[in-house]
Amino acid sequence: MSSEAALLSELIGLVYDAALDPTLWPRALAQACLFVGGSSGSLFWHDAATEQSAALHMFNEDPHYTKLYFEKYLPLNPCFPAGAFIEAGLVWGSTDLIPFEEIVETRFYREWMKPQGIIDALGANLEKSATSASVLAVRMHEKDGLADADDRRRLGLIVPHFQRAVSIGRLFDQSKASQAILTQTLDNVSAAVFLVGPGARLAFANAPGRLMLDESTLLTQRNGALAATAPEVQRALRDALLAAENGDSAVGAGGPILISTPLGRWLANVLPLTSGDRQRTGELHSAVAAVFMSRSSPASPPPLEALAKLYKLTASEIRVIDAVMKVSGVRALAELLGLTQATVKTHLHNVFRKTGTARQSELVKLIGGFEPSARV
Repeated sequence: MSSEAALLSELIGLVYDAALDPTLWPRALAQACLFVGGSSGSLFWHDAATEQSAALHMFNEDPHYTKLYFEKYLPLNPCFPAGAFIEAGLVWGSTDLIPFEEIVETRFYREWMKPQGIIDALGANLEKSATSASVLAVRMHEKDGLADADDRRRLGLIVPHFQRAVSIGRLFDQSKASQAILTQTLDNVSAAVFLVGPGARLAFANAPGRLMLDESTLLTQRNGALAATAPEVQRALRDALLAAENGDSAVGAGGPILISTPLGRWLANVLPLTSGDRQRTGELHSAVAAVFMSRSSPASPPPLEALAKLYKLTASEIRVIDAVMKVSGVRALAELLGLTQATVKTHLHNVFRKTGTARQSELVKLIGGFEPSARV
């Protein structure tokens, strides 16, 4: 096994263990930074509507600058709110959103990034709602150099596994330090959970899972095996369970399985039980995988995101429109955004041209009366 393949296999197993034992996330982030080629990293959420954010787990982050970020520099981060609008699962870099020459002009770079030696970052939205996103970030410091295509490729290899693990982890009581034996807690989980052996043989179902099987609208039991009622879902479930039998790394890039019904949408996540603490649960039930079923609700994009897509606005232009909703005048905008007045004027000119407006007051009216469903 090549060194990259060995590192990837070890990392994926650690990520899935962290889904059940949150104390392992810093180790998983450390391994992720090593694998991708960065020096620090975090799992955090960002709400574009309220301009609030919080770090869930971190690796090698300076506590002083982390505190400063949430107290002072969060509104100055040039990657948001545009970063929160990117489709879940896609790898993006800070320079995809803002040209590097513009980043270095900002107060955010001069006062927060540069003192720490941070020069670049790669990220991916793991989950995305109407206004917020859960983000995996790997930061490049001066010794790492700017993120290149190979760094992006490696991050792309691990993002689906982080997505699956974060989705599963949200089903559990995160105040518990460890979930060493999974089935001790499954009946306290509101989602339906199934443990399956080779050939999709059903080995265990918690109370919500048994109720789902009784109803037989989404999943059912056929000749002792777990099966989906819809043929296309059954094919996806069969493939995911087959991959899980072959271990963590074999689960591959496929994300959650979406199941749509007249009564709502569901997500099915498959977790291998072939290594780490998870293996003890598997051995206890002769199971190779756990299937987690949780509800999913479709979310319409908020006005700013929908307007950005309609008019093909850049991340810098999105920031300017967001700021126009809070202050008026070029000087006030420049202070709020941490940019020069000349840069703000350039972005405003581009926004006016793209949206067919001529004044800041017209922009406020445009976004204030914007109906996403009517335009996109």
